[in-house]
This record gives sequence, structure tokens and C-alpha cells, in this order.
Amino acid sequence: MPGTLPALSAARIDAFITDGFVRLDNAFSRDLAEQGRAILWAATGCDPDNPASWTQAVVRLGELSQKPFREAVNTPLLHSAYDQLVGPGRWLPRGGLGTFPVRFPPEQDTGDTGWHIDVSFGHEAPDFLDWRVNVSSRGRALLMLFLFSDVGEEDAPTRIRPGSHLAIARYLAPAGEAGRSLRDMLADRPDWFDTGREALATGPAGTVYLCHPFLVHAAQANRGKTAKFMAQPALLPNVPLQIDRADGAYTPVDLAIRVAMDQPE
Repeated sequence: MPGTLPALSAARIDAFITDGFVRLDNAFSRDLAEQGRAILWAATGCDPDNPASWTQAVVRLGELSQKPFREAVNTPLLHSAYDQLVGPGRWLPRGGLGTFPVRFPPEQDTGDTGWHIDVSFGHEAPDFLDWRVNVSSRGRALLMLFLFSDVGEEDAPTRIRPGSHLAIARYLAPAGEAGRSLRDMLADRPDWFDTGREALATGPAGTVYLCHPFLVHAAQANRGKTAKFMAQPALLPNVPLQIDRADGAYTPVDLAIRVAMDQPE
């Protein structure tokens, strides 16, 4: 809306290009987070006051679009940030928050904590290892992490490899529009583009991490005392990302890929 200050400073946009993510505090209200958690607890079938009912390490909840989730993903602050990172008119508004992997203590091996990027097309293939991603990030403008509970270092925060999106862009470039499958990436680079740095997606409920679609990340077990509630939706593009534009109107998501092309392997 007119007169609204941008969500992100120039310095924070530069950090997004370099590191591949930016954290937005108070991106949505604690009240919305509390309303959302009540819905999520009910959907898990677990009792928040009875840990004996927490019989699974992870409960995956399907597409959720109740009012608290619609409002959380569409705050003015977030819309401003989407415009700044992806470009006005270049992203599609979301009507909900996708899936929620709800992680419960005590710590267990859930078999789903490997490093990866979220592939974005080819979902018609029956084996998810054949799903694909390409250098123009077909089908995904941002990866987003929405914290609906307070997440400290023991509460299964998503692990992030800062700067890994640059290595992924360089890896994807030779494959062109066809891109590479998750199977290809696991076979070609088993180290999953280790940058030697790791960050944790911690923060109070209402925090959102906006991530470059190529950012390498991983789940981890919950060593805390209660469930962790987080949504991890994509921001979908309204128009394809363009890393070669005649008008030079590149967005930070585009620029990160272009920066990667200019860096040595």
C-alpha cells in the first residue's frame, strides 16, 4: 500500500543474494500463530498436555488453508518482501500454507534429515528422486519457512547452508532447461555443496525465513520439550524467472543466480 516502508533494507537484500536467505521477525502475529497451532494440534490427533500421546516423531499434515494460515502468508510485510525479492507481479498469492511437518520429541531417527534442495517440477514421475529443478527455478520463486511455534536450538530448527544456492546454480547451469533430478544431485555431489557454514532457522512464533529456491537445507530431530510447528511452502512464480533479460530488470533471486555464474567453481 502507498507509503508503506519496504520490508527489507538494501543491506539485507545484499545478504540474501550472498547467503541465500533472510529472516523476517514478526512477519505475522503471535495471535495468528496461536490460532494456527490450535488447528494443527487438533489435526495431529495428539494432546498438547499429554506427551504420552505423541507417539510419532513426525506427523505430516496436508494442505491447510484455514483463515489463520491465509492471513499469515499474506501480511503486508511479507507481500512487500515478496515484491522486493521476486518482483511485483512476478509471484502468485497463496491461499494457504501447504504441508506442515510437525516434529515431536524425544529425539528419534526419522530418516528424513538429509541435506537437499526442494525440486520444483517433474512431479508426474512416480519416484520423487526423479523430480527436477533447473537453473531458472521452474515452478518455484522462493522457499519459505513459517514458524508457528517458538523454535530454539533444541527444537528441531531447519539447518541451512549459507551460500549453497550459488554452488547449486553453477551446477544446474550446464543442464539448461531440462535441469537435473534429485537422483542426479545425490549421485553427482554427495557432499551436498558443503559451504563450511551452517545456520539454524530459529526464532519466536511469527518468524519467517525467505530462502532462495536453490538453498541447501535439512531437517533435524526434535531434542526439545514440545512439538515444533513449521510450514515450508513455496512462493510460486507468476512468470518464469529470467536470468538473461533485455531490460536488465533483475530481481534478487535472479541476481543471485547471475552472481553464481560469474564465480569460479
